Amino acid sequence: MSKLCSLQSAISTHVPSGSSVALGLQLEQMIPFAAGHEIIRQNIRDLRLIGPISDILFDQLIGAGCARDVVAAWVGNVMMGSAYNFRRAVENSPWATYTGDPGARDAPQGFRVFNMTNFTIALALQAGAMGVPFLPTRTARGSSIPKNNHFFYEIISPFANENGERETLLAVRAIVPDVTIVHVQRAAEHGNAHCWGNYGVMLEAVRAARKVIVCAEEIVAPEIIASDPNRTAIPGFLVTAVCHVPFGAHPSPVQGYYKRDDAAFEHYHKSTKTEQDFAAWSREWIQNVPDRAAYVAKLGDTHVQSLGVKTHAYAAQTDYGY
Repeated sequence: MSKLCSLQSAISTHVPSGSSVALGLQLEQMIPFAAGHEIIRQNIRDLRLIGPISDILFDQLIGAGCARDVVAAWVGNVMMGSAYNFRRAVENSPWATYTGDPGARDAPQGFRVFNMTNFTIALALQAGAMGVPFLPTRTARGSSIPKNNHFFYEIISPFANENGERETLLAVRAIVPDVTIVHVQRAAEHGNAHCWGNYGVMLEAVRAARKVIVCAEEIVAPEIIASDPNRTAIPGFLVTAVCHVPFGAHPSPVQGYYKRDDAAFEHYHKSTKTEQDFAAWSREWIQNVPDRAAYVAKLGDTHVQSLGVKTHAYAAQTDYGY
């Protein structure tokens, strides 16, 4: 059965308010901005945002009032530094000054950040993918990251080392997103998807999630996917919906299709210093743009073409014959 549908339909059907959503998983490339903008347009609320080094898409979702909390290693504008909506949300949150038990009945309500590292995000998602409640690690011990953070718990190894000692470790709680949203180069209508470049923690997040939405630059025939099975990073049986979203990761890059739009990141940073500034930017680039095709048209042909691949670098031909 075909899983192909519009991005609007995929978001309205599979990302209800209150969901935990993993996105921006491939670090600085292939961030599903089109999907994030559709979440904002549909006024979806009370989301848990999950990601590693989360770029300005998280900032946009926070500024639009879509997020209740964030589980991430970093949120900001990789090119420019701090992200203003995220910073305002943290500074104005009652959690900023709360020093009591986070599980207490009188613990505050409001926007909250669960600090992670890139590696512990990967471990948490891997645990979710494996169906186990946690994975043990040495990393993050000695730092402030586990403090008042229910994603970590100190444990003693059940196994002694060669000296008869049992090591103190941290258990990293499994993360099972309600929805993982990824952007890839190409996919077939049944969900099998090719991706190349930096995966980040995409594979772990796809395998851990209850539902997966794949946004693709191209929808291709199943024969094209089958011609290179080693590049099929996402198998169709894990996929809930497939959406054709050309230029859907802009302003982040998609290897083989377009480069990073540095000017767009700089413009966003300069245009969102206050809540009023962000509201104006959001009206222009999200609320008043009905879909990704209109967004691309607004960018203009000349600018879009300037971001295209200038020097192609193809992989060597691979022979799968016998």
